[in-house]
Amino acid sequence: MKIAIFTETYEPYISGVTTSIKMLKEALEKMGNTVYIVTVNLKNYHFRYDKKNKIIYIPGIKTKIYDARLTGIYSRRAFKIIKRWNLDIIHSQTEFSIGVFSRIVSKKLNIPVIHTYHTLYEDYVYYVTHNHFNNFGKKVVIKITKYFCEKKCDGLIVPTDKIKELFIKKYHIKKEINVIPTGIDTNRFKLTAKITNDLKKLKKQYKIKPHDFIIGSVGRIAIEKSFDELIKSTKPLIKAYPNLYLMIVGDGPEINNLKELCQKLKIDKNVIFTGKVNYDLIPVYYHLFDIATSFSKTETQGLTIIEALASKTPVLCINDDSFKKMIISSYNGYLFKDSLEYQQLVKKLIKNPKLYNYLKKNTLLSIQEYTKEAFAKKVYQVYQKAIEQHR
Repeated sequence: MKIAIFTETYEPYISGVTTSIKMLKEALEKMGNTVYIVTVNLKNYHFRYDKKNKIIYIPGIKTKIYDARLTGIYSRRAFKIIKRWNLDIIHSQTEFSIGVFSRIVSKKLNIPVIHTYHTLYEDYVYYVTHNHFNNFGKKVVIKITKYFCEKKCDGLIVPTDKIKELFIKKYHIKKEINVIPTGIDTNRFKLTAKITNDLKKLKKQYKIKPHDFIIGSVGRIAIEKSFDELIKSTKPLIKAYPNLYLMIVGDGPEINNLKELCQKLKIDKNVIFTGKVNYDLIPVYYHLFDIATSFSKTETQGLTIIEALASKTPVLCINDDSFKKMIISSYNGYLFKDSLEYQQLVKKLIKNPKLYNYLKKNTLLSIQEYTKEAFAKKVYQVYQKAIEQHR
């Protein structure tokens, strides 16, 4: 099968969406399919076709949202190339400019289009409105989402039941919704000799001693990820355990505000901000953590938690629907309802090594459905169904 994935984010930009697409592409190609990518040129304003890697980069203008760029809704140069690909199906990963272009290509070439919904845009409206007309902005987002996900695709994929429920109850989408959790390359997170060596270097770099206890969190440092709540909730733990450290891996617009918060709370010596981290080093950080955690309620799935489990790191997450399927309480981690319960659970795992090791032993067993191979097979079935219906 010849498949074109249309996305606004792709390598070298690192995000959950990028990881999802990369894993899907690799697994589909392993199955014998040919996969093309149509994306935005994040480096400059030039059009580029990487024929060897089957990637079209369309120039776009900068937005005020991270490194994102928006292209025009149609590229004649790209269309000429895409036409020669003789595609069987298009897979859209965005509702914006590249997403619109995917629909135009679909219509012109009479090819079915599948759409994956990744981001709860309601939670990101303030980046555009700056807290003015937020309600109006959310209504616009719902209309755009409904238009793309119900009227303008032949098949719809969401990563969790949380999004499916939202689409049915709030957005009133009547189209069939396929819940397919994003897969990861679990082999990437195995403890190899290289990771062990890099781990030693990291411990030396951050002056981490053998008896230190590390709580870690990976992600974009932004308001919606609730790192401020994580920091405030960890303060009592740092006071109780001076050898406990909080490590926040990543970069983003809130990083300086969070550093100031740590200074204000007088825990800055026990909170480590790594800044932007090389993609290849991410598994090493997971192995550095004793516990991985997330206070975010805006995730559509929470890939970082699956990655932590693949690294045999127990997890503690806020009780949100995004995490409910992957976290089995008292088996591979715990869900907590508030800061107090989070603190109690951390203390419980510190005091009970036997329980901690039990959770650690079960981490890998709990993520079999999140392999990239399982992910690709389920997506491929949606492709087949859409092609048959389109015919």
